[in-house]
Amino acid sequence: MNQSVRDQEIIAINQAMLNSVVKGDWSSYASYCSEDLSCFEAETNGIIVEGLPFHRFYFPENSAQTAASVNVTMAGCHLRWLGDDAVVLSYTRLTQRMVEASAITASCCETRIWQKQSGNWKQVHVHRS
Repeated sequence: MNQSVRDQEIIAINQAMLNSVVKGDWSSYASYCSEDLSCFEAETNGIIVEGLPFHRFYFPENSAQTAASVNVTMAGCHLRWLGDDAVVLSYTRLTQRMVEASAITASCCETRIWQKQSGNWKQVHVHRS
């Protein structure tokens, strides 16, 4: 698939956001998010959650996660532009981890909505299943 420059920009921003999760880097993750970020995730038990405090819980101060032991790939990216300042990005997230001597890969489907706010792209909604 031939991706436009704006498609490549959003995919790169989303990958950087995912990498901040892997690294346990709260300040980087929060910088990609709107303060009123909403989400449906397995952890919300089917309830929509709004705001960053819910997400902050998953970034402990002394996170044991390291980028060296985890790899995140977005497979089958699909972008739907809603205008010049909003886009829906859907993909299958593949998370690879080394556990002892074995490689483990988990997958989930994610849809993330990005909106340009004050000149910066911010994640405004996540749906993960």
